[in-house]
Amino acid sequence: MTPKRKRKLTIILGLVSLAAVAVGLTLYALRANINLFFSPIQIAAGDAPFERQIRAGGMVKEGTVSRNPDSLDVEFVVTDYVEDLEVRYSGILPDLFREGQGVVVVGELQPSGEFRADQVLARHDENYMPPEVAEALEDAGYSPADFKTEGSESDSAKSEDS
Repeated sequence: MTPKRKRKLTIILGLVSLAAVAVGLTLYALRANINLFFSPIQIAAGDAPFERQIRAGGMVKEGTVSRNPDSLDVEFVVTDYVEDLEVRYSGILPDLFREGQGVVVVGELQPSGEFRADQVLARHDENYMPPEVAEALEDAGYSPADFKTEGSESDSAKSEDS
């Protein structure tokens, strides 16, 4: 091998090594920022990690929203109609948040089994359900279309009562 070829090979191997290190560091940094989605049944089965940022979703169970009158603390239960997940949140809830509607919460699962939410995401119109929530309901044996219809009927019944 001539010295010229040897130098070219060394430069190419050096560039490939640097590219591999850059890709490795990027993937390592992104791994910490991934928010995986879990349904309440997956959390109850122990599939979700503790004290790591995750997303959980389902329907807000009727009659479970409890607000602290002295602060912005709210407790409610998210369900996939198989298992329930108790959620604690401190902050202002979205305007569209209500019982019986689909919701996705972002936060950390505590070893005690409660979910401390940093963010609550609610649907944006009457027919919308987050895709993860719809899939979790289907996996639990329920049709998301049934809940969309029920939500629309309850909204129209409320407007007729007014």
